[in-house]
Amino acid sequence: WMRVNRQTMRGVILLGLVVLAFARSDSHGERIKAHFAGERAWMRVSDDPATRAHKLLAQMNITEKINMLYGVGGEYVGTIQGNKRLGIPAILMNDGPQGFRAPERYAGTTTAWPCALGVASTWDEQLAYAWGSAMGQEFADKGANVQLGPGLNVARVPLNGRNFEYVSGEDPILGAHIVGPVIKGIQSKGVIANAKHYVNNNQETNRGFVSENVDERTQWEIYFPPFKAAVDAGVLSVMCSYNKINEVWACENHESLTVNLKTRMGFKGWVMSDWGGTHSTELAATAGLDQQMPDGSYFNEPLLKAVQSGSIAESVIDDKVLRILTSMFAAGLFDRPASGSLSANVTSQAHNTLARNLAASSAILLRNTGALPLASTPLRIAVIGDQAVKPDIHGTGSGAVDAPYVVTPLAGITRRAKGSTVKYYTSNDPSAVSGATAADVAIIVTGTVSGEGRDRDSLALPAVDDELIAKIGAVQRNTVAVVLCPGAVLMPWANASSAIVALFMPGQEAGNAIADVLFGDVNPSGRLPLTMPNKENEIGFTQEQYPGVPKIRPADATYSEKLLIGYRWYDAHNVMPNFPFGHGLSYTTFAYSGLTVTPAAAPLAATATFTLRNTGARAGCDVPQLYISYPVASGEPVRQMRDFSKVCLAAGTSTTVSLSVDTVGVSIWDVNAHDWVAQHGSFLVYVGASSRDLRLQTSITL
Repeated sequence: WMRVNRQTMRGVILLGLVVLAFARSDSHGERIKAHFAGERAWMRVSDDPATRAHKLLAQMNITEKINMLYGVGGEYVGTIQGNKRLGIPAILMNDGPQGFRAPERYAGTTTAWPCALGVASTWDEQLAYAWGSAMGQEFADKGANVQLGPGLNVARVPLNGRNFEYVSGEDPILGAHIVGPVIKGIQSKGVIANAKHYVNNNQETNRGFVSENVDERTQWEIYFPPFKAAVDAGVLSVMCSYNKINEVWACENHESLTVNLKTRMGFKGWVMSDWGGTHSTELAATAGLDQQMPDGSYFNEPLLKAVQSGSIAESVIDDKVLRILTSMFAAGLFDRPASGSLSANVTSQAHNTLARNLAASSAILLRNTGALPLASTPLRIAVIGDQAVKPDIHGTGSGAVDAPYVVTPLAGITRRAKGSTVKYYTSNDPSAVSGATAADVAIIVTGTVSGEGRDRDSLALPAVDDELIAKIGAVQRNTVAVVLCPGAVLMPWANASSAIVALFMPGQEAGNAIADVLFGDVNPSGRLPLTMPNKENEIGFTQEQYPGVPKIRPADATYSEKLLIGYRWYDAHNVMPNFPFGHGLSYTTFAYSGLTVTPAAAPLAATATFTLRNTGARAGCDVPQLYISYPVASGEPVRQMRDFSKVCLAAGTSTTVSLSVDTVGVSIWDVNAHDWVAQHGSFLVYVGASSRDLRLQTSITL
C-alpha cells in the first residue's frame, strides 16, 4: 500500500511539476495555470465566442465593465485599456480605410494602397479580398487589432471630400458586393474591421452639425445596403458618424443604432463613436452607442455614476461589454499572444506588387480612338503636367498613408518606354504645346485631390491642364489624358483627346500602373463606380439639399431627391453624362447574346443567363452588369443595377454568364410594414456594359 501510495504521489508531483514548467515556459502560462486551478473558464477555446464572453462578463465588476466603453491615450489612434486581472487584451485601433496611417516618426513603414474608391473601380471581388487581407496583415504586424475601415458611404454629393474613402461609389449594390470581401480579408488576419461612417456621412461641409434628413425608404434602398452587406459578412465593429440623422446625432440615434442596425440588420458587434462624435451619456448609452472614442468624457465617470444612481440599468452596460468581448473572442484576440510593433516596417515586395496590380486593375479607359495601347516601336513621347512628377496618390486626413516611395507617372513611363525618347514639360511650360506637336504621342497627366474635413469647391481639374489638353488635342492626334482624381471630375476637353485613362487616388505604384495600361501590358478593365458629369451641379441640388440651410451651422440637408442619386437621376431626366456609371473600355471587344431570364427559388427571385464572347484579338476582362426596371406602380427609378460579374476571356473565346436578382432586389421598403415588400408584375431586365450601354433586354413577370 505504501509503495502504491508513494508511486501515486510521485506521479502527482511529477505531473504538477510538468504542468508548472509548461505554464512558466509558455507565453500564456498564467492563463494555463488559472485553467488548471478551475479559473478563467472563458479561455476554453472549444466554447463559442458568445459563451466565452458571458463567462468572462460574470467575473467583471462594474468598473471593469465601464473601462471597456471609452478610449484612453496611447500610441495608436485609439486605445481601450486592457485588464491584467482577467487577461483582457487592450484594443488598439488605427486609421484607416486604405492602409495603416503610421505616426510621422514611422512614416513610410506601411503600404500606400490605392484608395477604396479605386478598389471599387476594379469591380473585382477577389481583388477586394486580397486588398483587405493585405491591409489586415499590415495592421496585425503593426500591433493593431482594429482597422478603422472600410468606409462604405454611398456617394450622394459629388463634391464630398471623402468620396475617395468609400467602396460604394454611387451605387448601393456595388458597395454591397465589394465590402463583404474586404471585411473578410481584414478579419482573416485576426484584425477587427470597422464599417464606417454609419450613416449618411455624405458631406464634410458642416459635418459636425448638419442634420441629414432622409426618409426611411430611401435609407433602406440607397444608404443602408452596404452596411447590411457588412453585417452579413460578419463585420465585428461599426463607427457611427458625426452628423445628425433626422435631427438626432448619429451616435445617440435610437432609430438608427438599435432599431435599424442592431435589430433589423441583426448586427451583433459593437458600435464606437467617431472621434469626438459622442454628445451625451444617458441618451447615447440607451440609444445604442457602445463605446466612446477617443476619450471618456461621457462614458467613464458620468456613465459609472448613471449606473450607480439607477438611471441606467447595469444590463445596458452588460450588453455593450458582451458585444465587445464577443467580437474580441471571435477575432482570436484572447487566444494568441500580442505581437507586432508600431515601429515595424511592414512593407514587402509582395505588397508592392499587389499595390501595382490593384492600381492597374482600377484604371478606367474612358475614351480611346486608337491612340492606345502605345506602340512597342521607338516613339517620341512628350509627358506633360505637374501631376506627372508630383502625383496625388491619396487623399488627405485619416485616409492618408505616407508612402515608403512613390513611382511617379513620368518615372513609370520612362522606365517602360525602352528605346523611346521621353521629354517632360511642366504644366506652365510655354513650350509644352510645341513639344507635344513634335512628338509621336503626348501624355498629359492631370489631377486633383480632396480630403477629410472639407468638401471640394469645384469638380474642375486645374485650369492650366484643361487648357493644355484642349490645345494639344487640336494639333496632336495622339493626345492621351491621364486623370488622377478623388471622385467625379469635369473633363470639358474629352472630345478633343484621343484617349483618357482615369484612376482614383492610385497609391504608391501609380506610375508603374499607368505605364502598364498605356503600353498594353495590362488590358484595362476598370469601370466607373460613379458618374462623370458634364458640368458643376448637373444634378441640380438646391441649397436645401446640399450643403443645407442655413449656410452656417447648424444646418439641415434635405434628401428631397430621394432615390434619384447618381445614374438614377440621369436616367430619370434623360440626361447623357460625360461618362456614365459602369463605363470602361478595353483593348479588346466583347459581344453579348442569348439572354434568358427565369424565376429562381428564394432567396433569389430571378436568374439571367447569356453568352459573353471576346471578339477581339487579345485577352481581356469585361464587367457585364444586370439592371432592372420595376413595374411603374412601384415608384422606383427608371433602372437600377442588381448584379455584375468580372469575366476574363482569351481572344476568340466565349462563356455563359449568370447574373441574379434576389428577393430584396425586386422589393421596395414599405414604411408602414418597416420591411421589404415584394413587387409583382412585369419587370424589364437589361444586361450591358454600363448604365447607358445596355446590350440585351427582355422581361419577366413575377
